[in-house]
Amino acid sequence: MSFATSLRLQYQGQSRDLAISCGVNPDVQDQVMLVRKRKSRIFFLRKFFDYPISLSSETLKKLGFARTVAIGLSYLRRALFPLKEVKNLEEFFINRFGDRLYRTFFKSYTEKVWGVPCTQIDAEWGVQRIKKLSVWRSIKHFAGRKLRGKTDDLSQKDTETSLIERFLYPKYGPGQMWEEVARKVRDMGGTIVMEQAVQKLHVLGNRVVSVTTADRLGNSFSYEADFVFSTMPVQNLIRSLDIPVPANVREVSDGLMYRDFITVGLLLKNLNVHEETPDGKGLLSDNWIYIQEPDVLAGRLQIFNNWSPWMISDPRKVWVGVEYFCNEGDSIWAQTDEQLKQLAAKELARIGIIEDSAVLDSIVLRVPKAYPAYFGTYARFDEIREFLDNFENLLLIGRNGMHKYNNQDHSMLAAMTAVDGIVAGRIDRVNIWNVNTEAEYCEGRADSGEPVTSGAGARE
Repeated sequence: MSFATSLRLQYQGQSRDLAISCGVNPDVQDQVMLVRKRKSRIFFLRKFFDYPISLSSETLKKLGFARTVAIGLSYLRRALFPLKEVKNLEEFFINRFGDRLYRTFFKSYTEKVWGVPCTQIDAEWGVQRIKKLSVWRSIKHFAGRKLRGKTDDLSQKDTETSLIERFLYPKYGPGQMWEEVARKVRDMGGTIVMEQAVQKLHVLGNRVVSVTTADRLGNSFSYEADFVFSTMPVQNLIRSLDIPVPANVREVSDGLMYRDFITVGLLLKNLNVHEETPDGKGLLSDNWIYIQEPDVLAGRLQIFNNWSPWMISDPRKVWVGVEYFCNEGDSIWAQTDEQLKQLAAKELARIGIIEDSAVLDSIVLRVPKAYPAYFGTYARFDEIREFLDNFENLLLIGRNGMHKYNNQDHSMLAAMTAVDGIVAGRIDRVNIWNVNTEAEYCEGRADSGEPVTSGAGARE
């Protein structure tokens, strides 16, 4: 059975028998996509809240009567009297959720992610990430779910991004999917060159004719180009062109901003917080936990056991990722790996998630330019796009390549759209740029293998 076929097989709980009956046993076969339940929660006031916020009795109890009433009245006010001209992300959130809900659950976390006030972030980020999600839509979704009960429909068509409840995930994580793609490319006679950085894009007329790269030892290589797909940060791309770049384009490129990212992986004996199960206390079932407590720098927590149990060698232990949003060179980024490991452990202990003594092992991963920002010179990005779209064989794809806050599934779709255009002999860049501008979302569909990576909505 092919990887593409097994991608569509359901495996979770009772679906395991279906997978085995179709000839795919995840206990012995690696090329399997698992159906996973999506669960994200907010950790605030040392309590867990559903995300998106649901108007359950438990939520109202945790918020308290006075805060709940204030949130409700604030939402009704904005529903009846919305801001007429929305210029920034704060105004977008307030119109969509009301002042009090925004300040309670969106403002501090969003500013922790981006490092700037919401008033400095373009409203387009909210439009792209949240799309049609609102308090009313959340209420309708959860009410409908109660009425219709559970469903085996993995497509979840017409479900808002933030309300997706199930997704497909490779047995050994997303990297497994790209390892399989690389294997197939090589089996078909293709060549993949790794660990070489692009130095120059050589332009003749309106075509990129060749690319010069260098390896870690400084050795130089040159490759002729029929087509060039660029996923590098737009700043790097502009600086790599060997032709004069218009002053306005260079100005916009140099002014683009990014947010960097650090994950501190902690291998733990256990967590201090648990879920009640029929068998007693069990591991939290969350994929993401958004840490909104103001007394820690950590922004988010992943529990890798819940992405795929096959990524954990010892199921008695817990493997988590403590995530920090930062800028290269700032006080967080400048810390040594050992300091970051200690910081992550102390912060989780401070908010009651673990005990210091629970840490068995740790690792630090740094990702520069992880998130293209919707501030700086972003408002003028069309000047870059207009310039680069003139090169007939240069195609921009990927989050950094397009300086667009896409998830991995959107990046994959943009790449497929670009290839379809090449095969058809007509490249339509409008279609490529329009990926993820529509209200309907790819994530979680039966033909999409990308897991939830965003937490959705205002959550990164």
